[in-house]
Amino acid sequence: MIAETVCSAVSAAGLGIAVITAYRKRFLAATRIAAYSLVPIGLVMTGVVEWLADTAFSLTAWAGFGVLGVAWLLFMTTRVVERRRGGTRKERRAARAAARSEAVAPAASAPSLGQGQGSRQATRPASASRGEDDFSDIEAILKKHGI
Repeated sequence: MIAETVCSAVSAAGLGIAVITAYRKRFLAATRIAAYSLVPIGLVMTGVVEWLADTAFSLTAWAGFGVLGVAWLLFMTTRVVERRRGGTRKERRAARAAARSEAVAPAASAPSLGQGQGSRQATRPASASRGEDDFSDIEAILKKHGI
């Protein structure tokens, strides 16, 4: 009940200041002050002030805040321990990447070239002279760049 009275007084005082500000022809500032002064009375009317008052004087609510604090403390402790044990985030990522790269066989075959240069060289006759090979490589490079 006291909180509702205080909020009503604050709203009334704010509206009074808004009227004085509007009288001085500062309408934008007066409108902003009026908007701010209507917030406390709006909170009273919606029941937020009563809920806050009930929460502030409730032993169960404070116990709940204590439980939340303990949960946060445990969470932060596990984060600190995890960081000390595992090093930095970059080191942990590097260790995971190394573990993944070891999964590939070290003697894996090289990837095939597909339909590109490898198939053209395979269809070319062995009697081709060395000079033609040089120009075909240059031609392939120019075609690759769209020239």
